[in-house]
Amino acid sequence: DMVEPGMHINAVGGDCPGKTELHADILRGAKIFVEYQPQTRIEGEIQQLASDHPVHDLWRVLADKEPGRDSDLQVTVFDSVGFALEDYSALRHVYQLALEFDEGEDIDLIPELADPKDLFAQVLNCSASAAVASPRKRFA
Repeated sequence: DMVEPGMHINAVGGDCPGKTELHADILRGAKIFVEYQPQTRIEGEIQQLASDHPVHDLWRVLADKEPGRDSDLQVTVFDSVGFALEDYSALRHVYQLALEFDEGEDIDLIPELADPKDLFAQVLNCSASAAVASPRKRFA
């Protein structure tokens, strides 16, 4: 009842087999876009549909190789399961912006921990260092 003609839905919660958020009827009534079909058919919302249900690769729309929405009334769904290349691209973009605006603080993404089983120790270390950092150097 909440889905209206022309609506677009970003489905980003399903990320493993058996975990979905959208009712299959919503998917059957929509044009579906995915990042990577093999992964999305296993982990995404479309795992609820037949293996031959048509989906569209997002990159083809972005490259103007096929249209996105076919009409103003068409419901569209982006079934995102997370794709490492997109994560990396977003990370690089944000990092470049931080450098450009002289914001943030470099940290080790793979730190050497005194106790590798205590993963929260690094979070506490980052929190402590952020508390003493100048406000200009902290991420909001």
